[in-house]
This record gives sequence, C-alpha cells and structure tokens, in this order.
Amino acid sequence: MFCGVSVAFSGLIDRGKVLRRSLPECDNPRRSSTVCPRTIVTGRGSLERPTSVTTGSEAPGPTVADPEEAEIQTPVTPHQLLGLTDLDLEGVRRDLGRDPSEVELAVYAGMWSEARSYKSSGFYLRRLTSVAPWVVVGPGENAGVIDLGDGWLLALRIESHNHASNVDSRRGASTGVGGVLRDVAAMGARPVALLNQIRVGPLSEPQSRLRLREVVGAMAGYAQDVGVPIVGGEVAFSESYFNNPLVNVMCVGILRREELVLGRAGDEGNRLVLLGASTGPDSVGGVATLATTGARSLADSSPQVIPEGDPELASRLLEVCRELARHGLVKGLQDLGGAGLASAVTEPALRSDVGIDLDLSAVHIRAEEIDAAGVLTAETEERMLAFAEPGSVDEVLETARRRGVEASVIGTVVSSRTLRVMSEGELVMEAPIRSLAEGAVADHHQVGEPGWMENLWSNSIRFLRRPALGGVLLEILDDPHLASKRWVYEQYPTKTRGDVTVGPGQNHALVQIPGTSKSIAVSTDGNGRLCYLDPRRGAGRLVCEAALNVAISGARPRAVVDNLNFGSPDSPDVMWQFRETVEGLAEACELLGLPVVSGNVSFHNEVDGYPIHPTPVVGVVGVADPAPAMPPGMDRAEEGMELWLLGLGNAVNLAGSAFAKIAFGHLGGRPSAADFALCRAAIETSLDLVKEGVTPVLHDISDGGLALAAAEIAIASQVGVNVTFRDWRSLFSEDPNRLLTAVGPPDVPRLTGIAARHGLPVSRIGAFGGREISFESGGVRGAVNLAVASRTWQDAIGRRMEENPNDDPTGTASETPDG
Repeated sequence: MFCGVSVAFSGLIDRGKVLRRSLPECDNPRRSSTVCPRTIVTGRGSLERPTSVTTGSEAPGPTVADPEEAEIQTPVTPHQLLGLTDLDLEGVRRDLGRDPSEVELAVYAGMWSEARSYKSSGFYLRRLTSVAPWVVVGPGENAGVIDLGDGWLLALRIESHNHASNVDSRRGASTGVGGVLRDVAAMGARPVALLNQIRVGPLSEPQSRLRLREVVGAMAGYAQDVGVPIVGGEVAFSESYFNNPLVNVMCVGILRREELVLGRAGDEGNRLVLLGASTGPDSVGGVATLATTGARSLADSSPQVIPEGDPELASRLLEVCRELARHGLVKGLQDLGGAGLASAVTEPALRSDVGIDLDLSAVHIRAEEIDAAGVLTAETEERMLAFAEPGSVDEVLETARRRGVEASVIGTVVSSRTLRVMSEGELVMEAPIRSLAEGAVADHHQVGEPGWMENLWSNSIRFLRRPALGGVLLEILDDPHLASKRWVYEQYPTKTRGDVTVGPGQNHALVQIPGTSKSIAVSTDGNGRLCYLDPRRGAGRLVCEAALNVAISGARPRAVVDNLNFGSPDSPDVMWQFRETVEGLAEACELLGLPVVSGNVSFHNEVDGYPIHPTPVVGVVGVADPAPAMPPGMDRAEEGMELWLLGLGNAVNLAGSAFAKIAFGHLGGRPSAADFALCRAAIETSLDLVKEGVTPVLHDISDGGLALAAAEIAIASQVGVNVTFRDWRSLFSEDPNRLLTAVGPPDVPRLTGIAARHGLPVSRIGAFGGREISFESGGVRGAVNLAVASRTWQDAIGRRMEENPNDDPTGTASETPDG
C-alpha cells in the first residue's frame, strides 16, 4: 500500500523551486494548547519584545521584501522545500537523537509550520485572558465553551481559509465551513449557526466579482446541505484584498453539560477510531507546502491542493459525533484539519500525557496510491478521530455504520509518550509526542513601529467647505462596502431549523435554544482600514462594536473569539501591527470583562511583498435569559417617533471613515480611541432599554457614521427621517460607543432616565416622518428621496453582479487596481 519515498512530498521536491522569504503560509487554524498555549493572564502590562527593535521602513506603507531576496531559488535540501529551516532541522535531530526519516521530516514540516505551531505569534497571544466564571473550556481545545446556565453550554469557534480560497475560491470557502463545523461538533455540540467574514477586492474588478460568486455560492451550498443556517457576518470590499481575499467563518453550537467531549486521548488502552471520508492525496502537507511554494504556484502545479468537501457526508458525520457524545461512547474527539492525521493523534496524546501506536495499514484510503507520509499529512475533508475504551469500540463502529459513515480502528493509546507509526508491519516513524506538538523553534521576529506611521497620522483631511450632503449620502448608499448585503444573504440558508429569531441584515443574529427561555446573540466585526491607521485603537474599537451589537439584542456579552489576519511576520512593520492589535484586544476584553475563549492567526496574507491591511476579526457571543419577546430592530420606526443619539454628540474625527474614502479617496489621520467606560455605559443602557421595552429601534453607529445609520433605519422601516446637526462632520464620523434609537414621545422620559442612570449622554437629533432622508442645520438642508435611497442601497451589490454575469473564469481579466 505504501511504498518508497513519499509520492506527494517527492513530487514537491521535484518541482525544484521555492520562494526564500515572505511566503504565504496555509492558515488551517486548528489551535490547541499543544501548539499555541494561550497562557491565562489576569493582570495587565506591556509585553517584552523578544528581539531588538527596528525603526521600520520610512516609506508610506509596510515593508516590502527585497526583490532579490524573493527571487526563485533552487533549494539545497528537502527540508527547505517542506518549510523547515536549518535551525528547525537541528531541533528535529536533537529531539530524535538522529537524522529524521523522510516520513518523519514530512510530519515535522506540518507540525512545526506556522499554522500548527504558532511559533511567530504564541509569545504575544499570552497577553489575552480567558478567565471568567462562565468559561468551561478556554483556548487549547477544538473550540471554546461557556456556561449558559441550567445545564446548557455553548461551543464557539472561528477559523480562516484565506489562502485556500485564494487558490480555489469554491473549495476553499466550502472546506472552511466544514472545518469549523467539525471543530464545534468535536466538543459534543450541535452546530446551530454560522457567520461569515468575506473580504475581496473592489466589485469593479472581474476577479473580485468571480471570487464573491464562488465564495458565497460555496458557503451557501455547503451550509444548506448540512442543515446549519448562516445567520450573519460581514462582506467587505477593498483594494487591500484584491489579490489576497479573506474568508473567515464562525460557528456556534449548543450542548448539555453531560454531553461535553474534549480532545483527549484518555487512558492507556483506549482505541483510535477514524471516522469519515477515505483518506486521499488531498492537500498532502498543505500547511507546510503552501508555506514554501506560495498559493498561486502550488495551485498551478497541483490541482488537488485544496480538498473537495462533501456536505452530505459531513451531515452524517456530524450526526455520528452527536450520537457518540449523547451516549457517552467516546473519551475524546478530534477534528482532522491542518497536518491531517499526524496532528489529530498528537494533540490529544499531549493533552493526556500519553503515547500513540498507529497502524497506517488499517486506515481506509481511496484507490489512489498514497504513501505513509501522505496518509499522515493529507488534509482530506470530512474526517474525525474518536478515542474510545475497548469495550465501546463495537458500539462506535455500529453507530457509524448506521449513518453510512466509514470507520476504522487504527491505533491504541500507550504510556510511552511517543508516536510510533507502523505500515505493513514496518516501523516508519517514531518521535516524542511533546517534540512534535510543542518542540517547534520559536521565531522571534524583529518588531518596530513603522517610520511612516507619524506621517500617516498627521495626514488628515482639511475641509474648506461643507459637501453636498444629499449627494454624499447617495454615494455612501451606493458603495458596496456599506450597502445592503441582500444579494449575499438571500442565497444563504437562514432558518433551516426554525430557531433563528433575528438573521442577516441586522446588527446581530439571535438564535433561540429550543425548549428554553434562552437565546444566543452573536456578532462579528472587522475593519482593516481602521486597524491600518492604528492597530491598537482599531482592535479595541472592534471589541466595543461587536459587544454593543450583542447588547442591542438584549443579550449580555459573555465571550470573544478572534481571527487575526496579517501579512508576513518577516516584516518588522507587520509584527508591530500584530503586537499592537493583540494589545488592543487584550485591553478591551479586560476592561469589558470578556474572556477570549478561542481564536486563530493567519499570517502571510500578502502578494509580492505587499501585505493586506491588518485585519483582526472579532466575534462576540451573548446570552439573553429570558429572551426578549420582540427584540429591537431597524425596521420598527414609525411616523411621529423621535430620533435620539445615545453617546457623545461631538464626534467629528473622520480618520479612517468611509466618507473620507468615498468622497476624497483618502486614508489617513489617527482614529479616536475607544472609551471603555462609555462602552460599558452603552452596553448597560441597551440591556435595560430592551428589558423594559422602551424602544423598538436600536442601531449602532459604525461604518458610514450617523448619516448611514439613520438612513438604514429609514430604509428598513420605510419612513422618512429628518436629522438636525451642528457640525456636518458629526454625520460621518465613525467614533465608537454611539447608538441611534427611535422612541415615541411618551417614552422619552424613560429613555433619558435609563441613560442617566448609567451615565450615558443622550440628545434628540431628529424625527421620523415624510418620504425623505434629510439633514438640516441653520437653514442649510440636504435630502434624498426615500424610494431612491432604498433602491440605491438595496441594489448596490446586486446591480454590479448582474451587470457582469459572465466574468472571466480565469480571474485574470484585469490588472491589480491602484490604491
């Protein structure tokens, strides 16, 4: 069955060319404590820099690799082709006490890759805290888990498939959905909702439109087939993502406390049962090979680099996992993701401080010839590894058989703390578990504030006169980044189980837990433009925005997951952005009392040395108990209601705003920092307003500013609104911790009383009525007809997609846009 040198890996070696530095790394984010020990930190304080500090580039942008350093080179040794440095090889030799075999080298390449080992980011991630009384499982498992009360638990996870989606948008997006579903299912949970974060280039480009079609279609099809609704998320468009799209997916699932399963191997004698698809040569060594050849070149040379998902099989596999958890038939479950079987056996073994004897001859494989290294590192989709006591193995196999899922007993838990791999009676690998899972040589990259940051912060817009407010509003409404995402979410399954009470198109999603009074609220947020201008401030503001969106539903924010998307860690500029982002997240979460229970890091999101904007994505979950009978929405404003601003009324900072980008093509200045005391006041005010039923409408002010937020309420409710202002800049500032609410005149005293109780400023800024969206100050007025505004906002994306139904399928019809 397995013969000679690894078929897959020898093929990689024969290609003979790799990039030496600044290379894309696959971001299969199966985080575990074995590879990224997010040490619990309750105190504050700055991180020590692990290396010397550099001043960074003086150019107005991130450091670009020297073209001569990035030129195509002929590799000297196989370990370089597999993404291992000379220092890595020395570490492998030290841990083994000898030279590694080809199989061992392939496995180490996967296990010590950036995606598995977090060797560039782990030092900084220790800054995040996961401490809270309601945290049941924190970072280090397949997913985080929090307590919802009354014996109910919530599992939550976020991950990225950026590079996979760049290679093959359809396969990359669908397998991203499949991977995060299995992560949640591995905890014993039933996945109940998905949220996406999609970022592509401008829709004026055929390549961007094609990617959007394929990503959205793939996600929608996979979610529909497995029966899990997509309830929210974000879709963004920017030149920054033209050649490097971002596809992040979040999943939440519910379970009873007694159904909780951890990714543990358990005691000596337990058996390993491989469930799901037959292993094939799909993305063999993906986390290592994408790091060495780059997404594009690897795609050109290997049509099977991204595995094909099978949602019908995935649905059956998820049901098998649920049944095994409900009946207590397994001691542990582990998803097979990055580095494949090698990672799936190693991580649970380390958590249980045991070893594994593995027999590759027992693995069910497809007809294609595949060798030992291929079986160990293939990233075939729809697979799960179960750890069961000997007396339960027959029931596990029978459960799988009833669901039509293949299953094989492939190994045994032993006390040796070593991974021993046999194939056809021959020993092909033997290595210490701890070396594989925790032995990667840490990369202490240089970190330094870019020299161009001060110039960027000082480069703010200075206006000579007020713009035509009606015309600017129409431009904002027509911008795909800010417009309705109806074209996207109308393709999604949003109510496959009937328990989604608030779905796409609102500030948050709200999912009812059947048979209880509880609901789960979820919101995800990201803003690469803001974080480019100030990573620390931007990250803090994202936490505030997502937490406030959850509170608007009546749910108290309880936990955070994060997905950190960045360029190459070889760049001091990028590592400074990363460090500052983590510091911003840590500060916000600590001051708001939100534990970070799971997350992912995706580095090397860049092309030709040009990185994406630093793009952290934050997901916040909250619990409403009892759930509000009718939570606030944007579509419940009525004629005669008053428009009130909750929060500071003097916000005029336009740095990083959509207005600056749309009206002037400008990106500069320094965004305002979040006031976390004000954020807490806004959260508590929102919770009380919902609890006491004071207002039917609550909407946060973020992208597009107050003007867009007011317009969205008017469009959703189909009633006009007149907004009064003092400084026109306050209409477009995106400063955080501000809300709009619509109330009837009799409810105004209750509104102001609740806000005063929590120290939140309030001011009346307008009223609803008529058929226009208008802005007025001192006799100056700008207006847009409500019907025109509605059509413009609702059709901005669909119109562009329908005008170009036959985009170039090769994605090569245009040059990279400027900017």
